Amino acid sequence: MPSPAIEDLLRTLAPQVLGAVVRRYGHFDTAEDAVQEALLAAATQWPTDMPGNPLGWLITVASRRLTDLLRAEQARQRREDTVAQWVLPDDWLAPAADRPPSDSDDTLILLFLCCHPSLSPASQIALTLRAVGGLTTAEIARAFLVPEATMTRRISRAKQSVKDSGVPFAVPPGAARSERLGAVLHTLYLIFNEGYASTHGPDLQRADLAAEAIRLARLVHRLLTDDCEVAGLLALMLLTDARRPARTSAAGDIVLLADQDRALWDTALIAEGVELISSVLPGGQVGPYQIQAAIAAVHDEAPSYADTDWPQIAALYEVLLGMSDNPMTALGHVVAVAMARGASDGLALLDELTESIGDHYRYFAVRGHLLEMLGDTAAAQAAYVSAGQIVTNEPMRRYLFGKASAVATGPTA
Repeated sequence: MPSPAIEDLLRTLAPQVLGAVVRRYGHFDTAEDAVQEALLAAATQWPTDMPGNPLGWLITVASRRLTDLLRAEQARQRREDTVAQWVLPDDWLAPAADRPPSDSDDTLILLFLCCHPSLSPASQIALTLRAVGGLTTAEIARAFLVPEATMTRRISRAKQSVKDSGVPFAVPPGAARSERLGAVLHTLYLIFNEGYASTHGPDLQRADLAAEAIRLARLVHRLLTDDCEVAGLLALMLLTDARRPARTSAAGDIVLLADQDRALWDTALIAEGVELISSVLPGGQVGPYQIQAAIAAVHDEAPSYADTDWPQIAALYEVLLGMSDNPMTALGHVVAVAMARGASDGLALLDELTESIGDHYRYFAVRGHLLEMLGDTAAAQAAYVSAGQIVTNEPMRRYLFGKASAVATGPTA
C-alpha cells in the first residue's frame, strides 16, 4: 500500500505523464491504459524503490507499455498494410522525459482534449476526472451514483469520440482556444457543484469531489495566471468551499446559511479567495465567474447573517443576469431582492420564473421560504412539500419535509 505522499505525487504526475505520452505518440485511448498500468506499477514499486526522477520513470514505463499494447493490437489485427503504416514509440525521436515543460503545458492541452466540444457535458466530466484527475472508473461511478459498467461505457465512448475527431494534441488556435477554455471551466464548475451540493444520494456534499475540482482549478490557474475568469472560478470555489464545515450538523442534516456557526468557516480559504477576486475585478474583462465569486465574498465577509449586505448582492446578481439568462441565477436574484427589499418583491419576481423552472425543487423551496416570511403558512407548507417530493438528495429532502411540518405547527422562532 503506497503512502499518502506517494499517492499525492502519483495523482499530481498522472496528467503530466498522459499528456507527454499522447503528445509524442498519439493513440489517446491506448495511451491512457498504458499510463494507468505505469501508475499501478509505481504504486507497487516506489514504496521500496523510489526513483530519482519519478516523472521520467513513469513516462518511460508508460511508453514501453504503450509499445506492447500497440504491438499486441497489430498482431491481433494481422493486417500488414496497417502495421506498415504505424510508427512504434521506439522509432520516434522524442525529447528527454525530464525536459522542462513547454510553454503549452501538456496538462492544459489534456484538459482541452477532455473537454472537446464533440463530447456531452457528462462525458467531459467523466473523461476529465479519469484522465486529468487520476480517479478510477469505479471512483467516478460512485461519485455520480451510476453502475461502474455504465461509467466504463461512457468513458470509452468519450475516448473514442476524441480519437475519431482527429483533433491534434495541441492548444487550440485563436477563438477555438477561448471556446475550449470556457468548456474546461464549465466542466470544473460542474464537478465542484456536484461535490458541494450532491444531486442524488444520502449525503449533502461529497468533499472529495469538490476538493478535486479545486485542485484542477488551481492547476489551470497556475498555467494561465493572467486569465481573469480562471482566477474568478478558483476564487468562487474557495469562497464557497470555505463554508462547507458548517453546512451540516453532526447527524449529517443540512444547516442553512442563516443558522451556520461562522466560527467553523475556513478563514484561510476565505482570505485566499478574497485576495484572488480582489486582484482581478479592477483589471481585466469581468466575467460571470468573477461576479459569482464577488457574491460569495460578500457572504463570507459578513460578520453575521443579519449583517449581510443584501443590496450589494442583489446588485451583483443584476450584473450577472446581464451576462446570462440562467434561471438559477435569476432564482438567486429573487432571494437577494427578497432579503433586501421584502418578500413580496421577491415573490413577484419568482412568479416570472414559473415557466422556466417551475418544476425544480429549488423553485418550490424559495417559494415556501418567501411565503413563510409573509406569514402564509398553509401555502408555505404546500410549497415545501412540493419541493421535498421532487428533490433526490436525502438530507435536503429531510430538511424540506421538516420545514413543512414546522410551518404547519406554528410560526418559526
